[in-house]
Amino acid sequence: MTRFRAGAAAAGVLLAVAALASSASGTIPLRTRTITLTIHHSRFSVSHLDVQRGERVRFVVRNTDPIDHELIVGDMPVQLRHETGREAHHGARDGEVSVPLLQAATTAYTFDEPGEVWFACHLPGHWRYGMQGTIAVT
Repeated sequence: MTRFRAGAAAAGVLLAVAALASSASGTIPLRTRTITLTIHHSRFSVSHLDVQRGERVRFVVRNTDPIDHELIVGDMPVQLRHETGREAHHGARDGEVSVPLLQAATTAYTFDEPGEVWFACHLPGHWRYGMQGTIAVT
């Protein structure tokens, strides 16, 4: 067997083992999908998204406003914590990113559990203004 064939066979075995391990754990590994959200007049370009359980989403957030915004992805306890919190900048945790005026920023989030997840901006007054949306995880 040539080195190429041996390497390809080994890679195939590793992929099969990884697939078995993930199916045994109950999760199906999915590719990372990119979703672009545009912010204009303190509104997200969409108010609802659908994703699959286990899916990892890379959010590209484009802020076309002349003011700063943020994107926080998470369940309602996460949203309420940020609504009453005082974090000035985000980016250290998955699903949280600050988006300076007239710029773009990215974050990623893996949707592990089925149900409803929220995305929002919690700069002063933005949540109440309606800068929020839901994500159905099926």
